[in-house]
Amino acid sequence: MYQIQILKSKVHRATVTEANIDYVGSLTMDADLMDAANMLEHEKIQVVNVNNGERIETYLIKGERGSGIICLNGPAARKAVVGDIVIIISYAVMDFEAAKTFQPTVVFPNAANRLV
Repeated sequence: MYQIQILKSKVHRATVTEANIDYVGSLTMDADLMDAANMLEHEKIQVVNVNNGERIETYLIKGERGSGIICLNGPAARKAVVGDIVIIISYAVMDFEAAKTFQPTVVFPNAANRLV
C-alpha cells in the first residue's frame, strides 16, 4: 500500500499581529492555538495569505500562551503585513486506507486570535 499527504491541522483565518524581518525565520503562534490545532513547535507548516494570495512554507515557534500572537519572522515577514488574514496548515503522511477515515483538526479563532 502507498502513503499520501493529507491535511492534519488548520488554523483558519488568523490575523497577523506582527512581522519581524530581523528574526531567523518561522512563524510564531500563540501556544493556545497550537495546542487546539494539534500542532507542534518546529512542525513544518504552510501559510496562505488570504489578502494577497502568497503561500509560503516555514515552521512553527511556540508563542506566549493567551497572547494571540501570529508573527511571521525572517523572510516570511515580507509576505504579509499586520492585519492580514492567514490560514496556517500542516499535513501528515499516512497510509492511504488510514487517510480515508482520518479527521483533521480545524480551529476557527476570532479576530483577536483567541479560541471561541
